Amino acid sequence: MKINALINNQGFFLKIYFVYYRKIKIMGIISEQISGDTINVTINSTNLKFASYNTTNKTLMITFNNGSIYEYYDVPWMNFTKFRAAESQGKYFNTDIGKKYKYKKIK
Repeated sequence: MKINALINNQGFFLKIYFVYYRKIKIMGIISEQISGDTINVTINSTNLKFASYNTTNKTLMITFNNGSIYEYYDVPWMNFTKFRAAESQGKYFNTDIGKKYKYKKIK
């Protein structure tokens, strides 16, 4: 772990928290990429393969391991953030996103 410069104790806490968040809390996330207003997440899960969230229109596109793709509409940013930080993205998706938002099968 590398810490560049510490301004005060609060800054130290935030940097330590960030390292904890990235290494411990997102074990199912393989990679993340931000492109404009879209965040793409590759997932290591028994059911989920990929997620793409558009921060402007709050649309979450999920690709499942079986190849099917669904779009979920009006998913709040906080729910996507909790999804990414969940210990299990599949479990969080099933309990807090899957049937709670309007959706459409794309493929």
